[in-house]
Amino acid sequence: MTRASASPATDAMAALLAELVGRGLTDIVLSPGSRSQALALAAAALERAGRTSLHVRIDERVAGFTALGIARETRRPVAVVCTSGTAVANLLPAALEAHHAGVPLLLLTADRPGELRGVGANQTTRQPGLFGPAARYAIDAPVPDETDDTGASAQSATFRAIAADAWDAAAGRGSRTPGPAHVNLPVREPLAGALPGWFGRPDRQSGEEPVDEASGALYQGGGGIGDAGAAGSVADPVVLERGPRTVVVAGADPGADAELIAHEGGWPLIAEVVSGARYGRHLVHGYRALLRDETLGGRIERVVLVGRPTLSREVTALLSREDIEVVAVRGPAERVTFSSRTQSVDAVTVAAGQPDREWLGAWLSASRDAAVDLAPAAPDAQALASPDALTRRAAVDAELAAVRRPLDRAALVDAVWRATWPHDRIVFGSSRLVRVADQVLGGKKVPVHANRGVAGIDGTVATATGIALASQRGGGPGVTRLVLGDLALLHDVGALHLPGAEREPRLQVVVGNDGGGTIFDGLEVAAAADAADMTRVLYTPHDARLEHLALAYGWEYHRVTTRAALDQLLTAPGGGRQLIEVPLER
Repeated sequence: MTRASASPATDAMAALLAELVGRGLTDIVLSPGSRSQALALAAAALERAGRTSLHVRIDERVAGFTALGIARETRRPVAVVCTSGTAVANLLPAALEAHHAGVPLLLLTADRPGELRGVGANQTTRQPGLFGPAARYAIDAPVPDETDDTGASAQSATFRAIAADAWDAAAGRGSRTPGPAHVNLPVREPLAGALPGWFGRPDRQSGEEPVDEASGALYQGGGGIGDAGAAGSVADPVVLERGPRTVVVAGADPGADAELIAHEGGWPLIAEVVSGARYGRHLVHGYRALLRDETLGGRIERVVLVGRPTLSREVTALLSREDIEVVAVRGPAERVTFSSRTQSVDAVTVAAGQPDREWLGAWLSASRDAAVDLAPAAPDAQALASPDALTRRAAVDAELAAVRRPLDRAALVDAVWRATWPHDRIVFGSSRLVRVADQVLGGKKVPVHANRGVAGIDGTVATATGIALASQRGGGPGVTRLVLGDLALLHDVGALHLPGAEREPRLQVVVGNDGGGTIFDGLEVAAAADAADMTRVLYTPHDARLEHLALAYGWEYHRVTTRAALDQLLTAPGGGRQLIEVPLER
């Protein structure tokens, strides 16, 4: 029996989404639009059947970064659905970040058919190829022209094949690394109709079993430390012979791999705060100054690089030296090849033998001297209980002074770091605060995220929201804490909106508000530019009232000025979304 109000667009989109769900798609993020209505209604049906989680966002840029956050946490492709025109262009920032960081995304963009392109049709531009080299896979799909009541037509097979290819490309299967895959979907009217009866049934899966984890997971194990996780064959691990004076450098995202290499090799570990590897007995504190020290940094002969470093010029200078061998373990992110002596490898293993204890000891001794302890001093219990009134008064005054001491940037990031544990997540925005954190924070094994692929300030709140939603799925424990500057918050203010019908994540957004872009204080321009020009075109001063933004978007708001108040707020039982403003001196 033929369905009433059947639509070729609906049936083709049903076949596409059914294949993706069959291959393991768990999350769809969409922004509403007319041309994408067949995709949107099919996604709603999948949510209603309990087959996927659906996240609706007004702004396509917010949608793209929300999907990026979910994909960063789950390590599997996430679909983003949007309508035609400028909506597609708004996905480009998230696509670029996903490309450079190796995060799997499926960009499903609705479009006009060929006869409406280039003729002045409304809401139409040239969408095929819009993501350029950032896309691991790109196709301008055929225009659906038939309905399919059984799900077995040639058209359905074509769209299932497109979905399978896009999934494999986004997940990094074969020789590719994970990243964005773009499926452009031109459709003619009627743009939507009744869904086919077979859609959404558990027995109408794809020809492949659902995967437990995307093949593009960051640094999966395999034949050695640091396998990129592609489904294709992995070359035999490169053996790291003992002998050269070696340090291990961890950039963004490598996690436990970098610490494991340092541990097995007996080598110093230089770990950026966004690496997820800032822990262990071989961790080096104050690494920037030590890399400038000729007795330590000047004697390095080999660097084992895991992840992409972006936070210090000292590491960049180290990796650019032509007198040093760099063994760069491939991961999902863009490769780092600053010098001609960089060797990219799939995996490494450490040769048997004794570590160079003198080399490691010199670094760890210097590291102990460089470590910073920002924890508030414990109360002087003996003085507080002293029978001498003057001694007691002095102790009380000292405690009151400690409680009232205003927050600075170092104390802010230290408070968040100490409040975060393995069941939590911490996200750093691209602001001055992440660089302060990299300089002062000690070792701790906690999950860390940051958009360091192209290190933009855009999409930070949306990314953290996606990470929170994914990590807390199914009632999972923990809090996601985002640390960012005021301009990064204002740049992504639209991400504060969350539809009332959707689950509210446990998310604390901690905003260091110094009234503008003081990160420029540390750049060369500060010494060269006129002060008025600096303020006008770089600092971007503002007088935004963050408490009003929080109220408008339904967030709980707090303004804290002391370490004691921030510590209490970060660790107090609670839930939902909290915007925590910390005023800072310029």
